[in-house]
Amino acid sequence: MDVSEYVAYDAVGIAELIRSGQVSAAEVEAAARGAIAAVNPELNGLVGPLFERPLAYDASGPLAGVPFLLKDLVCHAGGVTHECGSRLCRGWTPPHDTDLAARFRGAGLAVLGRTATPEFGVNVTTESVVNGPTRNPWNTGRSPGGSSGGSAALVAAGAVPLAHANDGAGSIRIPASCCGLVGLKPTRGRVPPGPDAAEPLMGFAIELGVSRTVRDTAALLDAVQGSGVGDKYEIRPPARPYAEEVGADPGSLRIALQTAPPSGAAVDRECVGAAERIATELEGLGHRVSTGAPVIAASEYRRALTILYAACTAAWVEAVGAICGSAPGPDTLEAATWATLEAGRRYSATELLWAESVCNTISRAVGAFFEEHDILLSPTLAAPPAPLGTIDQNDPRRDGEEWLEFVFHTVAPFSSLYNLSGCPAVSLPLCESSTGLPIGIQLGARYGREDTLIRLASQLEAALPWRERRPGVFAGS
Repeated sequence: MDVSEYVAYDAVGIAELIRSGQVSAAEVEAAARGAIAAVNPELNGLVGPLFERPLAYDASGPLAGVPFLLKDLVCHAGGVTHECGSRLCRGWTPPHDTDLAARFRGAGLAVLGRTATPEFGVNVTTESVVNGPTRNPWNTGRSPGGSSGGSAALVAAGAVPLAHANDGAGSIRIPASCCGLVGLKPTRGRVPPGPDAAEPLMGFAIELGVSRTVRDTAALLDAVQGSGVGDKYEIRPPARPYAEEVGADPGSLRIALQTAPPSGAAVDRECVGAAERIATELEGLGHRVSTGAPVIAASEYRRALTILYAACTAAWVEAVGAICGSAPGPDTLEAATWATLEAGRRYSATELLWAESVCNTISRAVGAFFEEHDILLSPTLAAPPAPLGTIDQNDPRRDGEEWLEFVFHTVAPFSSLYNLSGCPAVSLPLCESSTGLPIGIQLGARYGREDTLIRLASQLEAALPWRERRPGVFAGS
């Protein structure tokens, strides 16, 4: 298998080739290494060199032998360096797998290396001081998004068919939008967070990956979903495998179109127009589309998100620093990370509990909205991918609250509602700007209804196929 053959298959297709004996896992691995070597020098999506051999995996797993990359944040493998995009953690090697890393191995995924992330994920681009900027394969002067930007850039460029990503305020969907990928944030509790956390970011954060096809995303979710041993909550399992939802008739869904975010941030006219075009397409597919959005107190929502994110970041960075034997400070952290940590230290327990109560109120409003609607449709981001260097986590001019306001309510104002409520949402690569940059469209659904999202996403994938669109930087081109 050469690189040009390798990039023609998605993960499910590669797994089928290996399982049927048409190609060996070793041949696929060699092609993946060639593909990564072809694009990474231009994209800078990797952290460190590739592993000499894949991490041990179950050769009988459903995705056995499929090349895969781990984002260098949160999900870690025992004995593998894990640095969170930060000087604070340089050289740290965790002693054990997280539950999700173990499930990736159990699925048969051949983990070949680590992907770049902004420092502690507190950004919507991937341009850390310690690793430098990761570049977007559609335009290398543009951001690939964040915080899963390294994974997204390499998947979009054909280096691997899918890669790990996680999402605390949009970090799966934002880079999926920027790089023209499928990025599903599952329902809270769908993917195990253990053993290191019970509710990461107070329940805001969850993990999965980015891919180029809906069926790959469904297959990955099937492989890792379900509560882990000792998890705080147990979610109801799906009625059938998510892979069976791909191509299934979604029926006539009640879809609400939202083009103005809760924060009131300005939205680029091309992003608004893209969402409106998809709304028209959905009407043509037999769905019932109206305008609408959950009714929430926007100022309380913004304030609560800031308090919770800053407080959790402070606790997390301090804990990791203690484990690594490194003190957080201006010499070990980027300016905005340090400012966010300082802001988090200032909040009282009373303020934190107030923020949690706001989350409860908003979650109830979102739940009520999805009693009347099946899908909430919006742009994923407020604008196409930003030029590199314009969202600077090491800029000392913003304090922590200003930084969080900027990245989560100005650049990415549509995404965090789903982290707060726990509902699932997916970004799909359905549109592009007048200059050829990807514009993602976000679909959100009620709690636990990834099945609805996958049915609708696969219907849109069939109606508006994107798989043959390739960026300028693409392996095998």
